[in-house]
Amino acid sequence: MTASTSSSLPGTSGASGTRPLDGVTVISLEHAIAAPFCTRQLADLGARVIKVERPGVGDFARNYDERVNGMASHFVWTNRSKESLTLDLKQPAARDILNKLLEKADVLVQNLAPGAAARLGLSYEALSPDFPRLVVCDISGYGEGGPYQDKKAYDLLIQSESGFLSVTGTPDEPAKAGCSISDIAAGMYAYSSILASLLLREKTGEGARIDVSMLESTVEWMGFPMYYAFNDAPPPPRAGASHATIYPYGPFAVGDGSDVMLGLQNEREWVAFCEHVLQQPELAEDARFISNSLRVANKNTLRVLILTAFASLTREQVIERLEAARIANASVNTMKDVWNHPQLQARQRWSSVDSEAGRIPALIPPATSTAFEHRMDKIPALGEHSRAILTELGYAEAQIRQLEQEGVI
Repeated sequence: MTASTSSSLPGTSGASGTRPLDGVTVISLEHAIAAPFCTRQLADLGARVIKVERPGVGDFARNYDERVNGMASHFVWTNRSKESLTLDLKQPAARDILNKLLEKADVLVQNLAPGAAARLGLSYEALSPDFPRLVVCDISGYGEGGPYQDKKAYDLLIQSESGFLSVTGTPDEPAKAGCSISDIAAGMYAYSSILASLLLREKTGEGARIDVSMLESTVEWMGFPMYYAFNDAPPPPRAGASHATIYPYGPFAVGDGSDVMLGLQNEREWVAFCEHVLQQPELAEDARFISNSLRVANKNTLRVLILTAFASLTREQVIERLEAARIANASVNTMKDVWNHPQLQARQRWSSVDSEAGRIPALIPPATSTAFEHRMDKIPALGEHSRAILTELGYAEAQIRQLEQEGVI
């Protein structure tokens, strides 16, 4: 695929050099996905994000795999435009450095192990007397309080605990989401809550504590299946890649061996589907299929009719019919297909960012604004900015060398 620069985006040619979070400093004690995904969004908007990592080890997501020119795919995705500072927070000298940073910081984000930040004296209650304007965002698996507060949590475990797995997969077997949805959900709620807290601070002059749990973030996303199962009603069945409660809505095989995804939402579309796509207008009045609930109840019979009609057609022919009938449809794309997606190419949605392994492509953040262009800077190497940050804080070269020798940085 070919990278392009964000300056060529439609509607952004008049964007100024000022970003919404220019001048905002974020200190993040982060690892894995939820907190790094949150702070990368803040960096996209111009915030200075200083990522504090363990000396010699760093964020353990750095070592998940080596798929991106030797770098880990998760890390590349969530850590551009940040500065990496290595600190052993168990050493007093490291805490002194952190305090100097917090004096100039606007936001502290952490998703350390349950209780670890509090033990380090980094809770909002401990910090707010000295840093009253500081916004402290704690991201955890289950939140503070309750019987699960100290329970370790990872994305797949929260997908399970939240009930997500119970409605995802095939009738025979549940399946996890193919991406880290619980981490993403928590990261996005943390991101939006930090923005809201910064806005509120402009009115009150005071910081705040934000408590975001992966469980609650994911359960919020489970609103439809939960209400569908209200008062002990049966939950939506696991339906693979098909919709659990609307039919036909899902993937269907066509004659050339590929699949087409299609979705019907109303009775007008059902009539058009029968007339123009299946070319069997009499089905529109078939008593077995005259409402969505009946189509769901008789979906096995209807599926055979659809597959039979598609068996002599190519994917392009089916999509042509669906488009003519104004029926929503999509290709069942692979990752390679998405890298080369014609819509992303036509809208010039790809840029590139630097890294220790060279320049790599990066998707421009989805919410394009005519007022500014998103920041898309280098993915930091471990400890890449330690010396520069310490120098900025007033440490002399001899002091920095001593800190290195003592394993503080």
